[in-house]
Amino acid sequence: MEVRIDEHAGYCFGVVKAIGAAEEQLAQSGSLYCLGDIVHNSAEVERLKHKGMRVIDHSDLLRLPQGSRVLIRAHGEPPATYHMARERGIELIDATCPIVLALQERIRLGYNEMQAVGGQIILFGKPGHAEVIGLNGQCDSSAIIVSHPDELDHIDFSRPIRLYSQTTKSRDEYRRLTANIEARLPQGADFVAFDTVCNRVANRAKELETFACSVDVLLFVAGANSSNGRYLYEYCCHVQPRTHLIATADELQPAWFDGASRVGISGATSTPRWLMEEVAEKLRVKS
Repeated sequence: MEVRIDEHAGYCFGVVKAIGAAEEQLAQSGSLYCLGDIVHNSAEVERLKHKGMRVIDHSDLLRLPQGSRVLIRAHGEPPATYHMARERGIELIDATCPIVLALQERIRLGYNEMQAVGGQIILFGKPGHAEVIGLNGQCDSSAIIVSHPDELDHIDFSRPIRLYSQTTKSRDEYRRLTANIEARLPQGADFVAFDTVCNRVANRAKELETFACSVDVLLFVAGANSSNGRYLYEYCCHVQPRTHLIATADELQPAWFDGASRVGISGATSTPRWLMEEVAEKLRVKS
């Protein structure tokens, strides 16, 4: 049985940057705090934990001693986090993804514009997601969060609108939301939708489709709390019915591979390459 790993799978640039920053700090001192899981993958979180990283939440910031070093992960943080750190004398290692940083700035500018004309900020994203919390913080947490293209009930179509998307959402769904809003707008309405979906995420689906169609069985490796992983896994299921979602190699089931000659392994932008290689090695040993 041939086992192949998707050459395009694995960490996006933002995650690579964050993990690189964490490993550099850990190599220097052997300890580091991280505000939330550095990536939505428990195996990678555990690997870094063994190196000395400790995951904390926002309430823990109030109890850290002055001079503590805290990593801000790729998802970014709201302004309140930076204010709290300065007040407590905490050193922040900011590993926010540059694409997320640019989006935060766009939302700040849009919010200032909307305040002047009584407008509103609409954010397409997953409520409670770390990136969404950071983005919403750029407009004093006043954005209307929309998680589905058909959720329009809380939008006032008589007021100006600026629309943005969480970087890891589906571009097709974002376009659908944009079209749904445009269909409800009165003539001459002040509406601007910004294309803020990460190109790496948007292009990933098509790359994955090609790979999924080239194998008999696809194993998609992703953490249970990865939004990007869930989206890409569901996309795979449409083009390759024999797709299975796993978090580790321990979840492999022999029945999945009956009659298969080619097995593919792929993953989310939060899935480490070493974990996909671990799955591949276990498959090769068993076949």
